[in-house]
Amino acid sequence: MDEGTRLLLDALAAIPLADDATCLDLGCGYGAIGLTLARLAPHGETWMVDRDFVAIDYARANAEGNRITNVRVLASNGFDAIPAAQRFDLVASNLPAKVGNEMLTLLIADAHAHLAPGGALAVVTLSAMRRFIERTCVEVFGNAEKLKQGRQHTVTLARRAG
Repeated sequence: MDEGTRLLLDALAAIPLADDATCLDLGCGYGAIGLTLARLAPHGETWMVDRDFVAIDYARANAEGNRITNVRVLASNGFDAIPAAQRFDLVASNLPAKVGNEMLTLLIADAHAHLAPGGALAVVTLSAMRRFIERTCVEVFGNAEKLKQGRQHTVTLARRAG
């Protein structure tokens, strides 16, 4: 597990989450974040999406291997395969550094559109991107909070108005 994912998982433990919450792991990879969210909200549902089909296969296998059944794993480029009406209580992501500012802005705006009132976006990025992510969250959500900072990564939280 990379340092950024570990930092995000540590930060998620401090975010109150109902046991029936609906969560999204955006860019789930092999599923470390999404499977953790599914355990934190055992009576809810966690969606896990990634554009990489190999990652999707690993995420499914890891869910099955860990007997985690409250997950939905989908191939999706960002929010493309998620119904427009679907709302989440928490969206979490280890945002990719190399996609560019336009794509990062789009992902943050799409997360806002898919959050329930009072829902939260928690992202980890390289610390060099921290100011851009904070500014973008403030523009889109009206707020941003640095939850945790490591040697190379920063976890930022933004909440949708309730």
